Amino acid sequence: MKIKCSITATSCVFFAEKNVLFIISDDLRTTLGCYGDHLVKTPNIDQLASRSQVFLNAFAQQAVCAPSRTSMLTARRPDTTRLYDFYSYWRVNAGNFTTLPQYFKSQGYTTMSVGKVFHPGIASNYTDDYPYSWSAPPYHPPSFRYEKEKVCKGEDGALHANLLCAVNVTEQPGGILPDMESASEAIDVLRGWQDDGPPLFLAEYLSLYPLDEMSLAPDPDVPEGLPAVAYNPWMDLRLREDVRALNISFPYGPIPKDFQLRIRQHYFAAVSYLDAQVGRLLSALDNMGRAADTMVVFSSDHGWSLGEHGEWAKYSNFDVATRVPLVFYVPGVTFSPEWLEAGSVFPFIDVFGQSRRKFKGKRFLIGYRG
Repeated sequence: MKIKCSITATSCVFFAEKNVLFIISDDLRTTLGCYGDHLVKTPNIDQLASRSQVFLNAFAQQAVCAPSRTSMLTARRPDTTRLYDFYSYWRVNAGNFTTLPQYFKSQGYTTMSVGKVFHPGIASNYTDDYPYSWSAPPYHPPSFRYEKEKVCKGEDGALHANLLCAVNVTEQPGGILPDMESASEAIDVLRGWQDDGPPLFLAEYLSLYPLDEMSLAPDPDVPEGLPAVAYNPWMDLRLREDVRALNISFPYGPIPKDFQLRIRQHYFAAVSYLDAQVGRLLSALDNMGRAADTMVVFSSDHGWSLGEHGEWAKYSNFDVATRVPLVFYVPGVTFSPEWLEAGSVFPFIDVFGQSRRKFKGKRFLIGYRG
């Protein structure tokens, strides 16, 4: 089970201005330590949050990738962009709106896109809105083309297109995963650091969440009287081979409880894997000495249901599907490097404790609870 991390790096051409690093995740709900979750291990994102303004009530306009990303990047609601799915381009069907990166570009910034920032395909004119929004063609990791391929080795030794997929990275096509490629490319864009550590194994992250410590969602039942139009039958999950094999009734299920626990386990493991990629990027920024002149924004396009209200995945209007993390690190405003005893702002934290470093700092809250 994978949560994708995409990076928008907007590098300034004027030394006096701040650089902007915008990190937007895919399908990430507020299951993070900095949002009060005591189970999921996200030390690097939590470290970023400890130096940032954390918005506690940020919500996506719609729990669907393309409408949400287009709305965020154009600062317009789906009713204005006329995009509720994946099948239209707002510049053609709604209006020639200036996007956030396009505005930075017009102000003299070099704007670069790595991974999934705009939703690829029709919704961004098959170009990720290049050249309007970006100074160079956006980068997409080559291994992403295997996203829907059969890459999960089952107990029978064959490859399957499963929902639950604890992969050995070295056995994947190219020996890498898309997020790892995106993080490395973003680091290169930031003129930086190359990761010469050991290869990551996504299966390792499952060990952080023993199955016997997993619990079901606290409110797992479909609400009585819920209109059918308000319920998402989670077709994305049903199409996966391991879910199809369960012969779950349509549309409400439910999914067997033991499989529910495994879905939650894999999601939490994917979040910790994402945290490691964010940590790599922030550590590279730190090692380059640019943490003091770079604003960092971390967010997600929408949340994700993990059994709450009998729902799974996205497409619903429940809070877990629409609420997103939103974190702003602004050097000298939310945090000043001199507040640290050591000179490092974002030392990488290994979730397995192999290279964990203690950090000290102060939270400077601007007072927003947007």
